[in-house]
Amino acid sequence: KPGYKKNEVSTAKIEVIAPRDEVLNRLIQKLVRQGATLSGTEKGNATLEVVKADGVAPEHFATTTIYPTDVMLNGEWLRVENQRMDGVIVLNNGSAECTLIRDVKKGDMVVTGGLGIKVSTFSDKSDSGEKFSFMGSSVSSERKVEIAIDRVTWEMERIKERAGKLVVVAGPVVVHTGGVPALSWMVKNGYISALLGGNAIATHDVENAFYGTSLGVDLRSGQQVEGGHRNHLGAINTIRKAGSMEKAVERGWLNSGLFYELVKNKIPFSLAGSIRDDGPLPETKMDLIEAQAEYARLIKGAEMILMLSSMLHSIGVGNMAPAGVKLVCVDINPAVVTKLADRGSLESVGIVTDVGLFLALLVERLKKR
Repeated sequence: KPGYKKNEVSTAKIEVIAPRDEVLNRLIQKLVRQGATLSGTEKGNATLEVVKADGVAPEHFATTTIYPTDVMLNGEWLRVENQRMDGVIVLNNGSAECTLIRDVKKGDMVVTGGLGIKVSTFSDKSDSGEKFSFMGSSVSSERKVEIAIDRVTWEMERIKERAGKLVVVAGPVVVHTGGVPALSWMVKNGYISALLGGNAIATHDVENAFYGTSLGVDLRSGQQVEGGHRNHLGAINTIRKAGSMEKAVERGWLNSGLFYELVKNKIPFSLAGSIRDDGPLPETKMDLIEAQAEYARLIKGAEMILMLSSMLHSIGVGNMAPAGVKLVCVDINPAVVTKLADRGSLESVGIVTDVGLFLALLVERLKKR
């Protein structure tokens, strides 16, 4: 049944047969991941298998997507909580929860196969309102940046009005391109609920606060400072001497910059470490499982996630976020924003531009409003 207009859905009913139940289950599982819904007598209860060892799921576990998922239990659909991609579904005391494989426990009941699972990809809903999109494409080129920023500004104002949650994922390029004053203004004026990043964004922000440089480059003149290559190490050393960025703020050592504003305004942040990190800063979590868990906690309930020139952390956060969260990825590299858009969410929007320019224009619009 083809839909002839934009708000009409095209549907197809397909019969799937296979020589063995095991093969049929694999096929159904793949189809469900694409948004198919089982019909008629095939809508049976979900198949469950018990976990035999901590951190090891049954062989034929059903994997989750970013989209809202229901499982059938005792003839009724049950919504899966904590939705995210690349997880498994655990049934516990009448509730269903999306869990990472490493977190399953011996004795847990995990959904397997493809029967009794329903995934809602929003394709069955008509256009009842305006979607979060612009330029008719998931990636906006540089000539359309101002139009894109107007749309993002409008969304940010609506989120702030209803006391919603906006999370920022930021890389050190924010500091290098002079975006710190604009992002700090957003923190001070209540637009940002949490910030996620790596050791580098904090290190170079503190370096800028102490020395006026980022990677040894004077941000006012754009010139390399003699001996500036050690400035970020000096910044790390000073914070380690204080014990933390919060203690450095309390002592009056750190009195400007993005992380100064985060500490002063009590905005939570999380720094996930990597093998390349210098120092690291005391707040940087080098246990990546611990960092992942904190990231997931901070993005829970977010309505919008603003991803600013940090490919690794942006893609990681994108994989944790369920459908329905508006993702705005800003990067000068089109490949980065395309990769985020390819996650399949209708709410993913990419803007190809310099992140410093983007933040300056964004704050300019917010101040006018």
